[in-house]
Amino acid sequence: MQTGSMEEMRMAVNLSIKNVPDHIAEKLRQRAAKHHRSLQGELVVILEESVAREQVLKPARLLAEVRAGGIKTSEEAARFIRKERDASLLKTKCSIN
Repeated sequence: MQTGSMEEMRMAVNLSIKNVPDHIAEKLRQRAAKHHRSLQGELVVILEESVAREQVLKPARLLAEVRAGGIKTSEEAARFIRKERDASLLKTKCSIN
């Protein structure tokens, strides 16, 4: 009988980062030492924090923000939605480059 969660039961993936500039590698080593972690452990934490920060704008949150923002007309709503969409597209383009 398995008692672990689905997250625990998944196999870990090995990742490799090549050509890391020396100054970045040194800062990562210092950060790891500060947190009493191995470099590998520190990199995993950085990745976990980065993924956890990502937020998808869900309909309920969008509606709450619309109401909180006092949007009253469909034109105001369309401007708000376009702004969110454009910010999301810009973020995606920046992460690809």
